[in-house]
Amino acid sequence: MATDGPIRVAIVDDHPVFRFGLRAVLAADASTELAGEAATGAAAVALATRERTDVILMDLNLPDLHGIEVTRRILATQPGIGILVLTMVESTDSVLAAMRVGARGYVLKGAGAEEILRAIRAVAAGEAIFSPAIAGRVLRHFARPDERERVGDRAFHELTPREHEVLTLIAGGLTNPAIAERLFVSPKTVRNHVSTIFGKLQVTDRGHAIVLAREAGLG
Repeated sequence: MATDGPIRVAIVDDHPVFRFGLRAVLAADASTELAGEAATGAAAVALATRERTDVILMDLNLPDLHGIEVTRRILATQPGIGILVLTMVESTDSVLAAMRVGARGYVLKGAGAEEILRAIRAVAAGEAIFSPAIAGRVLRHFARPDERERVGDRAFHELTPREHEVLTLIAGGLTNPAIAERLFVSPKTVRNHVSTIFGKLQVTDRGHAIVLAREAGLG
């Protein structure tokens, strides 16, 4: 949670132009200051350990680790940091996965500067905040039972040994190229495995698959 003085904000995103825009937003606002930047998940974890940071703006699609896994790793050692997911990914599964690992907010990259700053201040104050469209998805989710939340052990038993291995690596935060390198197979083969795994687990994105896998003790 933020202390007296400007809110120290770190930016985690692999797109230099987007980071440049966020730097400009922070520089123009007296209540915030830049704590640092990272273009990879590993660099983000190191940054959170090295620099005093109040809020991290976290992209989900990073080149080495998924943003959900990066969030989990950071909060495991730095629970006082507020993670605000800032992404193009709109799926309900990703929102719920981010919430499960401790993120305090979820805002889409199309948001304007004032919306982003408002979200930063809310997260720094310990509040939870979502983009309007995302908030609607979350409310609809909790207004009705979601069968995907009750996939259970049956779906995991349907996985082949290789699919189980791939899912374990996904749960460890590895990207498809990293999994391909680890298993000595082609990226296309990994993509096919991932698609099949998602179908069996009844999830639509990597973030939700990571959460289910970790809840099952994988990764």
